[in-house]
Amino acid sequence: AGGVLGPAVRVGCVRVPGFVVLLRMVGFGQARRLPEGKATETIYSLVRDGKHEACVEMLTSTLQDDPTSRPALSILGHCHYHLGDFDLAVEMYQRLGVLRPEDESVKLYHAQSLFKSGQRQESRAVASTITSGGALATQVARLLAHVAFEENELATCRAFLDKCPSDDMDVVVDMACVSLRDGKHEEALTRFAEARAALGYQPDVAYNEALCHYRAKRFGKCLSSLGEIIEKGVREHPELLVGAVTEGEEVRSVGNTPALRQTQLVEAFNLKAAVEFGMGNSFEAKEALTDMPPRSEEELDPVTLHNVALINMDTDPVDGFHKLNFLLSETETVQAPPETFANLLLLYVSPAHGFHDLAADVMAEHPGLVAKHLTSDAYEYLDACVTQRTDKELATRKFDAAATKRGDELGKLSRAISDARLRRDNAKVQRLLAEYDDLLEAFIPCLMAQAKVFWDKEQYATVEKILKTYLETCGSHETFHLNVAHVYFMQSLRTTVRDKFAEAIDYYEPVVLASAEKGSILSCTAPVLANLCVAYIMTSRNEDAESVMRRIEKEELSVSKTDPSRPKSFHLCIVNLVIGTLYCAKGNYEFGISRVIKSLEPFDEKLVVDTWFYAKRCFLSLAEGLAKRVVAAKDETVLEIFNFLEEAEKYGKDTVTTSETDNSEKRTIASEARALRRMFLKLREV
Repeated sequence: AGGVLGPAVRVGCVRVPGFVVLLRMVGFGQARRLPEGKATETIYSLVRDGKHEACVEMLTSTLQDDPTSRPALSILGHCHYHLGDFDLAVEMYQRLGVLRPEDESVKLYHAQSLFKSGQRQESRAVASTITSGGALATQVARLLAHVAFEENELATCRAFLDKCPSDDMDVVVDMACVSLRDGKHEEALTRFAEARAALGYQPDVAYNEALCHYRAKRFGKCLSSLGEIIEKGVREHPELLVGAVTEGEEVRSVGNTPALRQTQLVEAFNLKAAVEFGMGNSFEAKEALTDMPPRSEEELDPVTLHNVALINMDTDPVDGFHKLNFLLSETETVQAPPETFANLLLLYVSPAHGFHDLAADVMAEHPGLVAKHLTSDAYEYLDACVTQRTDKELATRKFDAAATKRGDELGKLSRAISDARLRRDNAKVQRLLAEYDDLLEAFIPCLMAQAKVFWDKEQYATVEKILKTYLETCGSHETFHLNVAHVYFMQSLRTTVRDKFAEAIDYYEPVVLASAEKGSILSCTAPVLANLCVAYIMTSRNEDAESVMRRIEKEELSVSKTDPSRPKSFHLCIVNLVIGTLYCAKGNYEFGISRVIKSLEPFDEKLVVDTWFYAKRCFLSLAEGLAKRVVAAKDETVLEIFNFLEEAEKYGKDTVTTSETDNSEKRTIASEARALRRMFLKLREV
């Protein structure tokens, strides 16, 4: 699950959530000093115009001359706060508090700065010493409410907000944030609408409205609200260079400026990425993150760093794991999103990585985070995954127990939904359906992990039995559909039971057709499309297979024309490669080799390490058969192979096929193609 920013609780006059930023280094050179006789006028003019950096530059030299200057400390604290340098603001207000211990407004500013720098308990301690009444008391109550909110102490948070004036729009927004955190989306939206009517457009209120829709899974309305934030941010602040990185421009970092924080553009693009990621649109999610105003990696806030790691995990897992581990390790300086811990563990135990030892180590090192950030369901799943490395039988029992427990819960919810529908209680039906969907999403990984134990042993009949047990419960879930189809497909390939191909088609087809109806068959993964085409061919439905392949080819051409910056699609290449490999495995090398060669056209685009790895296996299989004299190849087929290998030698000169850890001589596609050509020349002479 992608992490997004939580509700933007506001402190004092600052309306946006703060980010952890690195302190900026001071450049060499002489500092600007205040003009003689115009110190007060100059400073307050700079503050009024929002030129906090210039103000800091001037007052820093003043403070060096007079370290106990109360005005300098006060204004520097104010400027550092608005620049987002909260650690420096804490230092300024702490020094000022020593000089003015009786001034409780200084204590409040000190406490606010502590809160923004992530020192919540210290902020609570300082704020609790303030005894003044009036407006100051209201600000103290709100600050203590914000601390409680961040600590997830919602009852305490409400108690402090109840002490504040109910007609204060800042308090209304705070109460809306509490309702949102508590899952009361409609109540939160009502309060945000009240604030919008009173205050006009406010970026943080608009963002929280979008977040309400996201939590309620109304993704269309969420994207609409985010579009408003992005549109206004681009129009009012063109200097933030929104979209410049996506368009491939060389741009400088815009930094974590006050304008960037006020526009809520960072939060909006992160939430947009989360929406697209949740809908399975990985390309659009990546684009949302690159559309963000450009910043250097050192300037990225924790949420953006987390989401960048997550969204690029399929292409650069090493960097992704490095970023997630950094967020967990730098707890003193970085406030990691709550989702970080669970996401890191789930990625470690995922089939794509299988780092069960690392997951066990992380859980052992952070028992506090295990208790705080892992639900009971997530803990049971991770515990079973980790157990696999030492005791597979015990892990299987744990998966079985967890799957049975959640299956029973899903059954109860299903019956409750049916009862609510009979009573025509639409509100309850909607609430129960949302609970059912959430529980189903947690159940599917556990069920599939249980089935995978037997899948790895190639006990496909047992896998089929496990999945069929929950057919009624999970029948509508796409992942479940695909895995049932995979089981039938593998049974047909590995056994003589050919009718399983037809059953595989029954499960593959609805998924592929649904993607096609949504406008893009390419949203299906290439292996799914390849398996469907193979199943069609094996059941003598060649026309249906050709129809799917024509649709893939048409969409790939359309995408390459309309969006040249988009990564090249290999769907048709993989489909043809799988079909060609299947025919070669069945002994029909004439058609199989021809299909494999066709799959790699054009060679300058499709001939890469992964496609070459599977293509050369077909050539080696034919060479082995020729050497053993169990197969024969027509002259046309051999000539086609020679022509292809010459092309592979031409386009594969710079493509290395050996890994960095391989101690053998470095090989390329070109060198391997030459070796294959020599092999076939020798076989031709035999």
